[in-house]
Amino acid sequence: MSGTQLRRYEIKPGEMDEFLDAWRGVVPIRESFGFRVEFAYVDPEHDQFVWAITHDDDFAAAEAEYYTSPGRAGIAHNPADHIAAMHLSMVHRP
Repeated sequence: MSGTQLRRYEIKPGEMDEFLDAWRGVVPIRESFGFRVEFAYVDPEHDQFVWAITHDDDFAAAEAEYYTSPGRAGIAHNPADHIAAMHLSMVHRP
């Protein structure tokens, strides 16, 4: 099933720049699996990063394939290393 996932991250204090560098490295890998970044915003005052990704086919299957791919496994700098808490939810337009 297609869908859009809202991803809200609480970034470890002082690590936003490192997180963003790592995140920019995974975006092209996600795109190669058919994901599209709808938006991405930084809230530096609260150390938060919010973004949304869409997949037009089976979102869950594509995400599973992405996370087990050699491209994702082979990244040198993992954005998750800089995330204190992650909040994920599937969303839709009203």
